Amino acid sequence: MAQKPEDDDKVRLDKWLWAARFYKTRALAKAAIESGKVHCRGERCKPGKEPQVGDEFVLRTGFDERTVVVRALSVVRRGAPEAQALYEETAESVKRREQAAELRKAGALGMTSDGRPNKKQRRQIHQLQGSFD
Repeated sequence: MAQKPEDDDKVRLDKWLWAARFYKTRALAKAAIESGKVHCRGERCKPGKEPQVGDEFVLRTGFDERTVVVRALSVVRRGAPEAQALYEETAESVKRREQAAELRKAGALGMTSDGRPNKKQRRQIHQLQGSFD
């Protein structure tokens, strides 16, 4: 018997992450879970884990680490506003991500480079040198 889309009480973690729009495909969600980028209660998860409302997951995507609490379950991928209703990111997580983004942005302007500066970096160097004369 096939599972109906309305039967959302049991859903796999990889399917929920895909439906909540954390990953573009279920395969990417499964790969992230298997590589240890998704944790529940401080432990690695399996793609077949069934998330429950109220569970807290830590997700690493790129440079960011999010802590989200499951608010609703869905096996259907819908628009972004509906997907955002499936979870709630903790305030502490939002604050950490914003601070990390600011640090990355400041590091990019610090001109840390391997080798020769590119055209943009040369312009910034000349601009800085001109301000000290």
